[in-house]
Amino acid sequence: MPRMLALTDPSRPPLAFRSEILEEAGSTNTEAFKRAAVGEAGPLWIMARLQTQGRGRSGRQWAPAPGNLYASLLQRLACPLAVVHQLSLLAGVATVEAITAAAGRPVPRLRLKWPNDVLIGDAKCAGILPESQMGGKGSEVIVVVGIGINLASHPEGLGRAATHLASHGVAVSPEAMLGHLAYAMQHWLGLWNCGAGFPDVRKAWLQHGGAAGESIAVDTGRERVAGRFLDLDTDGALLMADADGRTRKLTFGDVTLTHAAAKDGR
Repeated sequence: MPRMLALTDPSRPPLAFRSEILEEAGSTNTEAFKRAAVGEAGPLWIMARLQTQGRGRSGRQWAPAPGNLYASLLQRLACPLAVVHQLSLLAGVATVEAITAAAGRPVPRLRLKWPNDVLIGDAKCAGILPESQMGGKGSEVIVVVGIGINLASHPEGLGRAATHLASHGVAVSPEAMLGHLAYAMQHWLGLWNCGAGFPDVRKAWLQHGGAAGESIAVDTGRERVAGRFLDLDTDGALLMADADGRTRKLTFGDVTLTHAAAKDGR
């Protein structure tokens, strides 16, 4: 049964949010869609203390570990399906702000990587998986935003660098982190306003993202494009200059920071 939790922080106005905390779940995104199928409208947070079948972008599996945050926000939105992809960027901004609030200070080298990763330096500490389906009522869209944050540990053997917050001096429980995240998501969803406020989201993302000129490579599934990060397009697409200096606009792909890859021998 969903319950109301109140986030109390002297620096913030009170926030009450609905949540359901499970001891174990295959995937919190899947659990959220199950509740939508029987009429749950949200906003509702589903959190699992252990997630056994978590997945990331492109169907990747994410190894479970107790003490980390596995949570999904379910919400029905009356907005065009064409803007739902912007929630990856919005959730990234909210996650960075939630981690900073949990730490009570800026976390050195905390940053975003397009489209849906949160890093500390070159190592991933959080991932985001938005999924959606039509709600069956006009323009209504059922949106589920899954967010996983490595709080107490991180998986090994991923083929890419990973880290967790405790190793950077940030000790926070999953329940406390959920409160910070709920606050930040509510704030940014209100500003976003089904895409009308995306310029504010884009501006915030760029403040937390890599600097223009950063060396990157993008695997789109059809090709690998190496070059330099330029900007975000007004709809959230990645703008980069390829090796020939041509500007490319990409709406899908896995980004690698190539300076990090060279340093790590990947």
